[in-house]
Amino acid sequence: MNVLVTGAKGFIGKNLIETLSRMENINILEIDRENSILELEEAIKKSDFIYHLAGINRPENPEEFYKGNRDLIGNLIDILEKNNLKTPILVTSSIQAERENDYGKSKLEGENLLKEYSKRNNCPIYIYRLPNVFGKWCRPNYNSVIATWCNNIANDLEVQVSDRNIELTFVYIDDIVKKFASHLNEEKNIENIYYEIDITYRKTLGEILDLLLEFKNNRENLIISKVGNGFERALYGTYLSYLPKDKFSYELKEYKDPRGSFVEILKTVDSGQFSISTSKPGITRGNHYHNTKNEKFLVIKGEAVIRFRHIYSDEVIEYHVSDKKLEVVDIPTGYTHNITNTGTDEMVLVLWANEQFDRENPDTYYLEV
Repeated sequence: MNVLVTGAKGFIGKNLIETLSRMENINILEIDRENSILELEEAIKKSDFIYHLAGINRPENPEEFYKGNRDLIGNLIDILEKNNLKTPILVTSSIQAERENDYGKSKLEGENLLKEYSKRNNCPIYIYRLPNVFGKWCRPNYNSVIATWCNNIANDLEVQVSDRNIELTFVYIDDIVKKFASHLNEEKNIENIYYEIDITYRKTLGEILDLLLEFKNNRENLIISKVGNGFERALYGTYLSYLPKDKFSYELKEYKDPRGSFVEILKTVDSGQFSISTSKPGITRGNHYHNTKNEKFLVIKGEAVIRFRHIYSDEVIEYHVSDKKLEVVDIPTGYTHNITNTGTDEMVLVLWANEQFDRENPDTYYLEV
């Protein structure tokens, strides 16, 4: 199947092509602004489906809106009909099409040309009036507040916000290209014309700015926001894509003493923290218990014995662990416990605790096993 993508080097175009390139039996034809009208015509004649993503949204004069958003669609349709083709077309329009400005009017006039093409040729079209789109590879300082703020915050540049309470609708690039790609394998439907992205987010500028600053500060306070799903997941992935190439990494603070070292890696908002501890041969750490706090131990280098004793019992329980068999050991509440490096080399322990360490209320009480 030959699939044409106009605006191939743009933000949506690059992300769509990445998705299409992983699909079987798809041959992608790319057209961008440096291609000639003859090259466009040759690509159209070969196409089984057209994604028309090219357009103008920041011209030097208003006439360019109509040339890039209306007339280009007209040229595309002329080529199709001249060659007796009835190729399905998906076009990215804008929610601005409902407004009385030159950008919106040019988008609306382009939509109308497509609808007439569909009626004349009994051919399906797919019009998406997209709101604010965000995601990786979006150009900063252009027409996306998220792209601009991600770029500026990641690069220690100033961020300006006129009104924190302004609320906008956003769609994430991965949700867009997934929906776009789904049309290639569905039955053609000439009844539907307008389509929407299934997942949208309503967020204020203040909410977005606060999240981005949390992401940046994570490298200092190690506290990661809830970035596992929804808008936060999408925004965090977007933010990381704007990190400068020499700032992908950051150092952690290491606490050393004669026994070994201790390093905090990551602290979550509501699910505790991750740390690493090293111990020299023969060193024992712990000899304490917790009433509510719980931990998980995983030895990833060396060997050790983890000992437990119920605080009201004399029975000592032992677990022998090593990097030869990766296993997680839960530390039950009400059991005093310790861990001893029984090997001849340094032992490395990965720890998870269900809560962030609170120096004022550590819930840790000394008691020999």
